[in-house]
Amino acid sequence: MTVTFAHATLDHGLNIVGETDPYAHTASIGFFIKTGARDEEASVMGVSHFLEHMMFKGSLKRSADDVNREFDEIGASYNAYTSSEMTCFYATVLPEFLPRAQDLLADMLRPALRTEDFDSEKGVILEEIAIYKDNPFWVLYEAAAERRYPDHGLGRRVLGTNETVTALERDQMQAYFDDRYSADNTVVALAGAMDFASEVDRLSSLCSSWARTGAGRDSLDAPAGGADFTLRDENVHRAYALHMSPAPSAQDNDRHAAMLLAQILGDHSNSRLHWALIEPGLADEAQASFEPHDHTGDFVVFASCEPDRIDDVWSIVEREIAALPDAMREDDLVRLRSRLATAVTVAGERPGGRMQRIGRQWTYLDRVIPLEEELALIKAVTLDDVRACFEKYAFAPGTVGRLVPANAADSSVPG
Repeated sequence: MTVTFAHATLDHGLNIVGETDPYAHTASIGFFIKTGARDEEASVMGVSHFLEHMMFKGSLKRSADDVNREFDEIGASYNAYTSSEMTCFYATVLPEFLPRAQDLLADMLRPALRTEDFDSEKGVILEEIAIYKDNPFWVLYEAAAERRYPDHGLGRRVLGTNETVTALERDQMQAYFDDRYSADNTVVALAGAMDFASEVDRLSSLCSSWARTGAGRDSLDAPAGGADFTLRDENVHRAYALHMSPAPSAQDNDRHAAMLLAQILGDHSNSRLHWALIEPGLADEAQASFEPHDHTGDFVVFASCEPDRIDDVWSIVEREIAALPDAMREDDLVRLRSRLATAVTVAGERPGGRMQRIGRQWTYLDRVIPLEEELALIKAVTLDDVRACFEKYAFAPGTVGRLVPANAADSSVPG
């Protein structure tokens, strides 16, 4: 195997991980900050995502136009994202442009946070919130998370609300940045054609002024709460239902079995829900997913159909969940295990995928699992492992939410 892994920790706590591949034709870099909606106070909900936008508005050295122009000059494929637990800024370039990409990203991550930029970008964030309000899945997902995680950061909305974003002040964002965007709360991941030792030296210089703050996170298991609910909307013309329940965490040895369990239930094709609901034409969407978080996790089941079918459709969903232990077959597992192994391998064939993989793993696990080891773990999952995972979690206790037209008949799910 030509790919070699290396890790370094700078004196102020910045972790740098890399997978060097001399035969690659590109190089990728990502800055992974262990912060997201989970780490926000309720009063500043949405600040992590808002701050992600502000990084592209420039630093004391660069304007927003400079940032965009310099990325274009080096032909970078670049972007950023914010989740409940992580914010990531990344770029993939030709190897000769990796030093410029490092300099640009490191400088961006020390933003000027100009008041005029803050004020203008607030409107962009509010428009994004409005767009998500038109997405039934996200409306139900956020409402279910608020109930499943009462008074806990995982119940916070990544985008925030109209109220919290409108009330947010520039100095509140600065205080959040100063605490969370620290050297010891950041992982830099590199992959592709590069010399790791040289990149560490360069990053040591670029990030030398970054502070160590001791930023942490409550690692205790999140509470499992929630009650079933129904939302009504006069702009909705179909019925939607979402079920959220406890699942293994990102650190749990059951995570691969949980992923396969969710796929057996609700993969986009050839799953229990597909054959029970999609193939007969009872529903137009029916899916299940496994979402591992830091020291907790969720199973999410979602379906949509005609409003007068929602009770029947959800009864079938519950029936299929209850029948899973006896319905699972070895050929199901072989097929999905192979598909998962293929997906992991394909994602790891390019530097961009490897960078994301090792950056996320170090952020969650404080280690990197070699691709070969992870494939072996996937292939080692047995039907007994998947059944044991079901017995341990059983998709319960579950929070079930429905979104229906305003004039729909009363749902059997309590509202």
